[in-house]
Amino acid sequence: MPKHKIMTPDQSSGRELTFEILKYNPRDPHSKPHLETYKIKETPGMTLFVALNMIREDLDPDLAFDFVCRAGICGSCGMMINGRPQLACRTRTADYPDGKIRLMPMPAFELIKDLSVITGQWMDGMSKRVESWIHSKTEHDITRIEEPVEPDVADATFELDRCIECGICVASCATALMRPDFVGAVGLNRIARFEMDPHDERTDADYFELVGDDAGIFGCMTLLACEDHCPKNLPLQEKIAYMRRKMAKVK
Repeated sequence: MPKHKIMTPDQSSGRELTFEILKYNPRDPHSKPHLETYKIKETPGMTLFVALNMIREDLDPDLAFDFVCRAGICGSCGMMINGRPQLACRTRTADYPDGKIRLMPMPAFELIKDLSVITGQWMDGMSKRVESWIHSKTEHDITRIEEPVEPDVADATFELDRCIECGICVASCATALMRPDFVGAVGLNRIARFEMDPHDERTDADYFELVGDDAGIFGCMTLLACEDHCPKNLPLQEKIAYMRRKMAKVK
């Protein structure tokens, strides 16, 4: 049964919000996973960034969570909000009419403490696995202007570069939760980005060696959760389908 500890700070206005937040430190042998309950007063325009900082400052200084930019750019504040992976800094408490909000850490990543997980380690492994860098045998003279790229190609490439590696697509992916070796939509998006980059000289056969299996392009079950939850609205399923068609033709 969840453990409840109700604490109410002195607030002057707004409706009352009820937060249920997982508390657990896997590095502490005495720590047991449990839900802690906090009650605070809502303020106009309140986001979960504001709410969590209020809880930590006024009620529980031991509460762990991650924030950096507050602008949906760094991707560090991904968490499960009422069962859905979202960026906490872009989520308003007003979006929950009943004022009840349950926060859990994102699955698929190593838990640090409470709501804080290690996404960077997973992303680093994914990046190395899909060899996320330009492959070219051409020697470049850095003193000369780069070769021009058609504007529509550059725009398409930069569109996929908007990924902030927040991990939300991984946390929402059934395949990623069942298969720890699955590269996820973020990894397949990275492959699609380099495939369309004219500076990269890899062939379809080269990409097939990287993601042409059930841990790569053929492992996706096309449930659309990655695209449904992506905070940057990237065309993930479109690119996955595109790469799957190309990989299926490799002999």
